[in-house]
Amino acid sequence: MSRPINVRLDGAALRHNHALVRQTAPHAKVWSVIKANAYGHGVLRAAKALQSVADGFAVVEVEQAIALRQAGIRQPVLLLEGFYQANELPLFAQWQLTPVLHTLWQVDALIASQWQLSVYLKIDTGMHRLGFTAKEFSTVLTRLESAGCAASITVMTHFADADEDKGIAEQMQRLRGITAGLALPLSLANSAALLRFPESHADWVRPGIMLYGASPFPARQSAESLGLKPVMTLASEIIAVRDLAAGDRVGYGGTFVAEQPMRIGIVACGYADGYPRHAPTGTPVLVAGQRTRTLGRVSMDKLCVDLTEIDQKVGAGDTATLWGEGLPADDVATAAGTVAYELFCAVTARVPVVEVNIDVNQ
Repeated sequence: MSRPINVRLDGAALRHNHALVRQTAPHAKVWSVIKANAYGHGVLRAAKALQSVADGFAVVEVEQAIALRQAGIRQPVLLLEGFYQANELPLFAQWQLTPVLHTLWQVDALIASQWQLSVYLKIDTGMHRLGFTAKEFSTVLTRLESAGCAASITVMTHFADADEDKGIAEQMQRLRGITAGLALPLSLANSAALLRFPESHADWVRPGIMLYGASPFPARQSAESLGLKPVMTLASEIIAVRDLAAGDRVGYGGTFVAEQPMRIGIVACGYADGYPRHAPTGTPVLVAGQRTRTLGRVSMDKLCVDLTEIDQKVGAGDTATLWGEGLPADDVATAAGTVAYELFCAVTARVPVVEVNIDVNQ
């Protein structure tokens, strides 16, 4: 493989971030959220790296849940949107999967199936996406207990503003009102709530983005200051160097115009690799360990970087880090008007993967 781009995935960093979850919520069990192909890091790869330390794994697709079981994962596996059709229920029973029930037809289907499963009941406390209302929750709980089809019941909710000034107080108040008098285990905290609001830790926490080394609230606090380590490093090389005169235009549409003589590098990375096409001039990039900026419009296979203030010895063959070790993904995402979640998930299949420290015994 001669094209120099690759994505490096560090299992030791993933385990470090998981350990930080443990340290922050020492009395809670941990659902390691590896949905969306582990936020682009590889679901089986992430599960293998965390297998020795995880209490359970949370995914969205039943296919990924079954793949985990077939790979030897024995921890509980939580399906965050439950089942999408009633005919999937035999798979949940066969592979011992835990569905999140969030709508009435799912409850009807489970009762009718006569399968007995551990289940999560999702309450809508203000997110207004998925979940039972207060009235529905009371009815559903009574029906499940009467039917005897729930081997265990855990209550969950999801916070809309855990990363914002509003916080979680209003949703916590609603939750307490709905669950008053019940002795059911709770799963509440996503990454942002876990880090900001200890009252949300409850019985199970559900870290996602923080496992992969990005901050759930980068405008408030950086990943580095939180003690997180980047798991994914996307890097390539400079494949050509050009000298510009004042007035020269760069890239499609000439959206960047040199105001003075400049030296630029062309990097083998573009939007077909998953780099955001909408990233503007000025998006940070690390070249030979020195921070600089992108110039002009991102192309399918290439992007341009400013070498004017970089050591003249830096040129073709030198490393360009697009995000990861030495350059937080949050910084790139902020400049591009998106979030690190999207950067991670967008890396395409044509980018070779280099695994480091995935096996805990390495």
